[in-house]
Amino acid sequence: MISKVKNAMSNLVGGMMPHGHHHHHNHHSGGGQNSGQEGLPHRFPYGRPDFLDLTPELLQYSTEHASRPVVTLKRGTRLPWGAGYAEAINAGKSMLNEDQASCEKLFVRKPSGKHRNSTLVDDNGDNTGIPLHFWGVFDGHAGSGAAIMASKLLHRIIRDGLGEICHLLENPNSAPPICLAKNGSPFQTEAKKGGTQDSAEDADAVCDASVRFHMEKVVSLESLVMGVIETAFKQMDDLIEKEKTSYAISGGCCALAVVYLMGKLYVANAGDSRAIIIRNNEVIPMTNEFTPESERQRLQYLGFLRPELLGNEFTHIEFPRRIQHSELACSLLIILHNWIFWERKLILEQKPCNTLLFDVILTVRVCIHACVQARVMATIGVTRGLGDHDLKVYNSNIYIKPFLSCVPEVKVYNLDENKHGPDDVLVMGTDGLWDVTTDKEVAEAVSTYLSRCDPSDPMRYTLAAQELLMRSRGVLKERGWRLPNEKLGSGDDITVFIIPLAGHESET
Repeated sequence: MISKVKNAMSNLVGGMMPHGHHHHHNHHSGGGQNSGQEGLPHRFPYGRPDFLDLTPELLQYSTEHASRPVVTLKRGTRLPWGAGYAEAINAGKSMLNEDQASCEKLFVRKPSGKHRNSTLVDDNGDNTGIPLHFWGVFDGHAGSGAAIMASKLLHRIIRDGLGEICHLLENPNSAPPICLAKNGSPFQTEAKKGGTQDSAEDADAVCDASVRFHMEKVVSLESLVMGVIETAFKQMDDLIEKEKTSYAISGGCCALAVVYLMGKLYVANAGDSRAIIIRNNEVIPMTNEFTPESERQRLQYLGFLRPELLGNEFTHIEFPRRIQHSELACSLLIILHNWIFWERKLILEQKPCNTLLFDVILTVRVCIHACVQARVMATIGVTRGLGDHDLKVYNSNIYIKPFLSCVPEVKVYNLDENKHGPDDVLVMGTDGLWDVTTDKEVAEAVSTYLSRCDPSDPMRYTLAAQELLMRSRGVLKERGWRLPNEKLGSGDDITVFIIPLAGHESET
């Protein structure tokens, strides 16, 4: 192993670049990213997740593309709930592993004036407050800067947001007040005294409290927590944009976070990473993937409302293929933003004959690893995530960011409503895992492996994550990384958490 480490170190001339200029399978190389970032310091240095506690030699070894070593937790290291973790670098598409991960236990407290707006405050051993567990995977592209920053800060932003509603979390049986005063306490409307000019306006007001209650929408505490998580993603995205003026923060990232709070798991996804729950050998999907195909109508509608964002190079209409001049006066198969199925429509030329109006369609289909993938304006294959504020269409001044959303979809799983055994788990991973492995195959692999493991082995979930990762990575052969069925294995960065659903019981 030492010789491998030395070879890896000697091959990396000048050491590892913190956030080098990398390409990504979801971007055309040369697309505008990181403009004006030259010479700025990096917001966070490159590294692997802190909980891996890698030595400099092992950190270098983890970047070896030829062997793609599987990096796991050290024996004796315990993550919250005894969760398992494994990762592996890509097969050569970028110099470094652009995936990042985070696993934290925090405590939600009412904010003090001193630290009210600071996302950099650690708990510093203060274990008072409502416990919060966080797991996150961040699939970076066009560099690792945004993924690293999100892995360091997103959980703190969520914690601080929950602190703003801490008084509601401490009284979960009370209905949340609709209106709060400036000090955070429920706002009380003062009763009108005597006859005033407003008396006539209040003549039709409902005075019966029981009737008024039914006129208000029911706002659950669960929905407030979901709102905090959604807002935290937006704040994280805004913070990346803000700090890009002072720091070099490269690229963007898909973000998948799992938050445990007061008996419930909140799974928030922005991108194409995925999480599933395996319970009694049943698969429960906890995420949807956000791609140009799954969000076609949103993208087309934005292009329809704001055609200037398309820069006269793209159209909000989708065609089965690129359209030629000679076809513009024909009846063509198209899909509009408010259509679900293909229909025929007469398309009239709206530009001079020397300008092709439909030069490139909104979602250009290209073949990648023998599968068809759509891209937003021929540039990126995901439609939600963090960062990418400088991303432009190749050889163009058209920004992609207006079409990308940082808002996650949040789903909730109530742990207290179900009994869970030692083999019931949540699996979360970046798309490098799921590109070549289905939900069912993941569930079967994990369940089979765990059934053969000693339930008392503290490494069983990490070993299961390692087994799962190796199945998706495959084995290096003459024709590349191959699965047992000789199909191509995943050439992407792969990151996997396996979280035991009964793990929270050991934490209490």
